[in-house]
Amino acid sequence: MKFFRIVILSAAILFGIISCKKDAENIWKVDVESPAEKVQITDISKEFFDANVPIEQFKEKYPWFQGSVKDEDFVNRRKNPEEIKAYQFAASKIDLNKLSTDLSTLFARVKHYFPKFNNPKVYTFSSSTQMYEQPVIYDPQQGYLFIDISGFMGEKSEFYQGIEEYFKKSMNPENLLPKTSEAIAMAIVPYSKDSQKFLDEMVFSGKVMTLQDAFIPDVPDHLKMSATAKQYEWSQANETGIWNYFVENDLVFSPDPRLTERFISVGPFSKFYTETDKESSPQVGIFTGWQICRKFFAEKPETKLADFINMSATDIFNQAAYKPKD
Repeated sequence: MKFFRIVILSAAILFGIISCKKDAENIWKVDVESPAEKVQITDISKEFFDANVPIEQFKEKYPWFQGSVKDEDFVNRRKNPEEIKAYQFAASKIDLNKLSTDLSTLFARVKHYFPKFNNPKVYTFSSSTQMYEQPVIYDPQQGYLFIDISGFMGEKSEFYQGIEEYFKKSMNPENLLPKTSEAIAMAIVPYSKDSQKFLDEMVFSGKVMTLQDAFIPDVPDHLKMSATAKQYEWSQANETGIWNYFVENDLVFSPDPRLTERFISVGPFSKFYTETDKESSPQVGIFTGWQICRKFFAEKPETKLADFINMSATDIFNQAAYKPKD
């Protein structure tokens, strides 16, 4: 049975898709009453690469930044022309004033839904692309948010040679805010190691994406998923086919851990083991979990996010009555 179709979306079809999802998405476009606190951003690498700043003074100010790097190597990195060049290029791509405003709005929205949230201290730095797989680290216990700006220099950057193309697609400046929102959402949504079914993994991802809807409602959906617009359109056009494949192959409630690698982990495409694999969008398990959660809120819009994230995947799925149709 052929499940999937080639994506050729006309303006009319796109309008129809947008109109159908409009009501569910609009529940998150609410005014946040509390004024956004101004976010101060500390650029660690600016001081690190400043030869006028004594290394001992720098280490005393940021004792955790050196990590396990040997003193000699740490000092040499300050003089490395390639690392300096990468930092300067990365810094030229990021408007820190705009980032401060964006983070202020993001933090205010997070606090609106989760009042116990405290604004973290924000630090930017350059790892010279060493942390491209996880360029944003949020530590709620310590109250830190670290953003590696070398992970957002633009997918065509000369500094990204040798990095897989499927990572590069989300290494643009416009990916910085959604990746930050995602890091915060991942820290908020509880994850149970006892959740063994594929449905559990999909809905966990769907919860994270739902928080993204609430935290950054004006950001395009494909950026929330770290996908391209074309990849997201493929998932939309093939939503029914994807679901039919999962159902007909008894994958929804399967405990097979390999399904995470096939349909949720980062990669060039999803692995249906069909001739359409290389045409497919990656991470369709995340997309499906997201649509299940969106369908849940279409049915139960009064549900508080704080309650929703603690619901079981099975309860969310059953109450959503998710069954996409062409």
